[in-house]
Amino acid sequence: MKQWIREQSLSLFFLALFLVTLLGHSIAGQRAYNAEQLTHDSSSISYWRYLVSSEYGASVLENWQSEWLQFMVFAIATVWFVQKGSNESKQVDEAGLESDQRQRVGGYVDERSPRWARFRDWRRRIYENSFLLVLTAIFLSSWFVQSLTSRNEFNADQREHGEQALSWLDYVENADFWERTLENWQSEFLAVGTMVVFTIYLRQRGSPESKPVGAPHDETGTSG
Repeated sequence: MKQWIREQSLSLFFLALFLVTLLGHSIAGQRAYNAEQLTHDSSSISYWRYLVSSEYGASVLENWQSEWLQFMVFAIATVWFVQKGSNESKQVDEAGLESDQRQRVGGYVDERSPRWARFRDWRRRIYENSFLLVLTAIFLSSWFVQSLTSRNEFNADQREHGEQALSWLDYVENADFWERTLENWQSEFLAVGTMVVFTIYLRQRGSPESKPVGAPHDETGTSG
């Protein structure tokens, strides 16, 4: 068990952080929501009612969908685009899909290669793009659910002020939806772009996200 925990420690660490912060978000969100309800002379709701509310769903999914978008865009961008000196980039002359030999497919598989990497048909095509396909599916799903929860929250506010509710199609064309969406997207793209540039000049000893401490700034795609 100790060996298994050690081998999975990075995933377990971030899972623990995720659960703790998600719990904290739900508690703080419920209190903030009830405080706002009181200022409008409306009734407060229980913690469990808040967990299934559109308000909580929208606030969570606004962040989730932007995170998956970040990973999705970064995954496809790093196939074709490079940044000399960045640890987040391939070598400058390796842009593109790379050879079968480098990707260890076709006649270059070995006994430890995943099963679907051994095929030479549609199954390998799916497998060699599976990372991007799954990220895209999760992003689109979370973005769609975010649009539903955000619409419910928007329409509740509309009704409270005696204004007309919007259909889903009308809402996704509304500035409220795009303001919620783009405020998250721009921060994700800024973070990724900053990471790409920072790894050219900055170091963290022992981290695979950093080049070796003594590596020159123009060395590209190495790990410390």
